[in-house]
Amino acid sequence: MDFGVVLQTDPPAWRVVDLARKAEQLGFSHGWAFDSHVLWQEPYVIFSQMLSATNRMIVGPMVTNPGTRNWTVTASHYATLNDMFGNRTVCGIGRGDSAMRVLGHTPTKLSTLSDSMHVIKELAEGREVTYNGTQQRFPWANDSKLDILMAGYGPKALDLCGRETDGFILQLADLDLAEWMINAVRAAASDAGRNPDDLYMCVAAPAYVGADLAHQRDQCRWFGGMVGNHVADIVERYGDSGAVPKALTDYIRGREGYDYAGHGKAGHDHTDFVPDDIIDRFCILGDEDAHIERLKALEALGVDQFAIYLMHDQKDETLNAYGQRIIPAINPRG
Repeated sequence: MDFGVVLQTDPPAWRVVDLARKAEQLGFSHGWAFDSHVLWQEPYVIFSQMLSATNRMIVGPMVTNPGTRNWTVTASHYATLNDMFGNRTVCGIGRGDSAMRVLGHTPTKLSTLSDSMHVIKELAEGREVTYNGTQQRFPWANDSKLDILMAGYGPKALDLCGRETDGFILQLADLDLAEWMINAVRAAASDAGRNPDDLYMCVAAPAYVGADLAHQRDQCRWFGGMVGNHVADIVERYGDSGAVPKALTDYIRGREGYDYAGHGKAGHDHTDFVPDDIIDRFCILGDEDAHIERLKALEALGVDQFAIYLMHDQKDETLNAYGQRIIPAINPRG
């Protein structure tokens, strides 16, 4: 199993770069960052420094979207970084949550997401594509390679992911939901005549190593609120039709709103509706043995990467615990 670390680009930006450098030294293969340019600093500028400070780490957004950036500019970002650092980028992408909503927009349609993924991948890999009625190609990007991993929860999003992408990002670590969603993505790939085994499965969630579960829950409750934004969209679309497991949708009944000023941060009362059992299911908390047990179960479901949302008060301690003991327990031969 690969391991990644997801970082918020809070200032100072060099702290993000330092954490990425440390993560690689501890055995993490991927470095991710939020892409919400109003709430935090611009990630693509920081990606260049993350790549420069590391030797093998693959970097990318968790996740970008088709609405706040011109697709050709996004593709050029990746192709340029690949030229500079040797094909060490990955594009995590979704419909858009914080980046879109803080600007007064709604998340993009799945059809728009589909079109954008095609344009970004084709251009970033040096192929010609039709964009806005024109033919475009980066003649300097012939050797560039870019995998596109799509984030989503709902049935139509999972179907699109399986049919058109290089992999799936699931932003929660609940075993039952992970199994249901991974199977849905794999089934869609098979229905489209693709080999499901070719898709790369990434689970991303907060991980906090320690003994004080009450404190860990308080530090990670924000994650249930963040996931709840996406779940609210799913409930609005599908209602109680049974199209989505109730284990995902029922917990947001007490949700009254969301303050993006506290997005991805502990200690905000707009996530008080998130119950402890959701935090325990969606995140990985507890001692090292609890982490190892959950990670082995995720690996058995076909998860290729676990990416830690490193947004709590024990960043360095959690990185050290993973690098020194947890990752070696999952990958005993390195």
